[in-house]
Amino acid sequence: MSIEAEALLQEAKESIEAAQNYRSELQQRLHGLSQARKQVRGSASQTRDALQRHFQEVQAAVSRLLTERLNALLQEVDNIELDSVSPLDDCQKLIESGVSTADELLREGEAAIRCGINEKEDKLGSFTKKALQIQLDSLPEVPVLVDVPCLSAQLDDSLLHMFRSHVARHGSVASHPPVQIEELVERPGGVLVRWCKVDDDFTPQDYRLQYRRGNSSQYEDAYIGKDNEFLVLHLDPHIDHLFRVCARGEGRTEWSPWSIPQTGYTTLAPHEWLPGVDGYILSSRKNIAMRSDSSAGHGGVLYSNSSTYFCGQTLTFKITAAGQTDKRDSLGVCADSRTDTDSLQRDQAVCISTNGAVFVNGKEMTNQLPAITVGSSVTFDMEMVNLFPVSNNNNPSDGGNFKLRVTIGSGNREVVFDWLLDQVVDSLFFGCSFTHPGWKVLVF
Repeated sequence: MSIEAEALLQEAKESIEAAQNYRSELQQRLHGLSQARKQVRGSASQTRDALQRHFQEVQAAVSRLLTERLNALLQEVDNIELDSVSPLDDCQKLIESGVSTADELLREGEAAIRCGINEKEDKLGSFTKKALQIQLDSLPEVPVLVDVPCLSAQLDDSLLHMFRSHVARHGSVASHPPVQIEELVERPGGVLVRWCKVDDDFTPQDYRLQYRRGNSSQYEDAYIGKDNEFLVLHLDPHIDHLFRVCARGEGRTEWSPWSIPQTGYTTLAPHEWLPGVDGYILSSRKNIAMRSDSSAGHGGVLYSNSSTYFCGQTLTFKITAAGQTDKRDSLGVCADSRTDTDSLQRDQAVCISTNGAVFVNGKEMTNQLPAITVGSSVTFDMEMVNLFPVSNNNNPSDGGNFKLRVTIGSGNREVVFDWLLDQVVDSLFFGCSFTHPGWKVLVF
């Protein structure tokens, strides 16, 4: 085969490969379009159902409230009518009885006048005596119309206007949620979720973060507050979890629509304290350690169950209870888990004491952080400065010093320094030591 033919063959192969890649890219974009169309149609269907369900519920509730109010007013009319007519009925019975008595008296008087002379005197005397007993000058009192209730309905037309105004503003349809998840970062035993506001006209007052396992249908609250990020802990490694966030606008009580759910997971095992160490009690998840009364005044270091801290991560100690301080107290990171010391203020370790002093390989730095108290959070961040130990000829087998850049933060302050180690380490231990009981620390 000639050189020209080989060149053409090679060019044809490259064109075929380019066409295959192009087709693959187009197919991926078609899949993306399909997912987008599915999201639009699916969310539109769900929104229709939500609107219809909500307004049907509101309509039924308003109808029920109006019916209850109407029945209450009609009952009030019945009560007023009954209370007002009852004395009128009694008065009518009294007057009708008087009319009957007067009719009878008239008949007796007329009969007495028409009777014969022999009976007239007796009958006229009897009639006169009876007329005096009846007290013909005593009349019952009949109330004037102004004193009798005249019922009417007082109906305020402003209710309809107010109702119409509220209904016109009730509910809205948003094409995009006002907040969206921005980033999912795996952490040991959890995922750090960061979100942001995407609607410039929306002023958030609070955020609400929820999550669920990929095979579950029920979301649960993880966080409600003003921060734009939250670390969701206690997640099983290598298991997909869905996260979503919404917000509550300033001065509002209802929550906004949910963001598009994002899938995240962690491949990192959770940080755990080493169980069975004298002087320390652990929580069921082994991420909380409490200094107990046993061996008070002395004791060793409580280390992590294994070397689970890697460079590039943020290690956080959260103090949830505090006891008496001691200059030997420490929280920090170390290259090994030696048991022949009672503090991390030693070689191959960096730590902070409860009084805020920072120690690097057992030596106290001049820079100092705020003292550790209840609610304090201490963070450790590390990054590699040298990929190989620093020696005369840069040969790792010759030994030398391995350098990490360490940032320790506490309160609103932080210190940054380089930490020299004797050898290369892939992962590090963390630990704590407290001389007196009462201290309680959460690690994540």
